[in-house]
Order: sequence, then structure tokens, then C-alpha cells
Amino acid sequence: MEKVKEVVALSPVVIFSKSSCCMSHAIMILIRGFGANPAMYELDRLPNGGEMEKALIGLGCNPSVPAVFVGRNFMGGSHDVMSLNIQGKLKPLLIKANAIWI
Repeated sequence: MEKVKEVVALSPVVIFSKSSCCMSHAIMILIRGFGANPAMYELDRLPNGGEMEKALIGLGCNPSVPAVFVGRNFMGGSHDVMSLNIQGKLKPLLIKANAIWI
């Protein structure tokens, strides 16, 4: 859990994914479309990825990827982030986290 918190603290937007996850890629494209540059961590390519995945599951990520954090806050998975976008809430969260500027 501590390693996840450390990584999340390093960037305004963090996405935990797996290299084969198409939804992780879709979320990355969505967030980049606003002008943000999310930090991407592919769990299947990290030496401690399995440990991090267990920590994400402990936070309520099910499935474990994509797991999206904005401003150190857990936003959820792909469905949650897409819902925030449709409701018009994603962009203000990115602005508040200083991931993008208006």
C-alpha cells in the first residue's frame, strides 16, 4: 500500500494498468485529450507489480486495472472515469490537481 501512495504522490494523474489492457489505453487517451500527461505504471512490467496490484485491490479496484488517481485521490476504474467525464466532472478535477491549466 505504501508503494502505491508513494507513486501516486509523484504526479497529478497516475494510471495503473497492464500492457494488455485496452481500457487502460482508452482512459490514457481520454485524459491526454484534456492536455494532461498521466504517469502510467504497467503492473505486469514492474518487478513489484503483483504487490502493487494487491494493494490496489485492497483499495477497492476490481478489476485491478485501470486504477486512476487524480490529485492523489482514487477516482476508480474505467467506468468511473468515463462517468466523471460524461457528467462534466473530470476536467475540473484535472484542473484542481494542476494536471492541466485553463
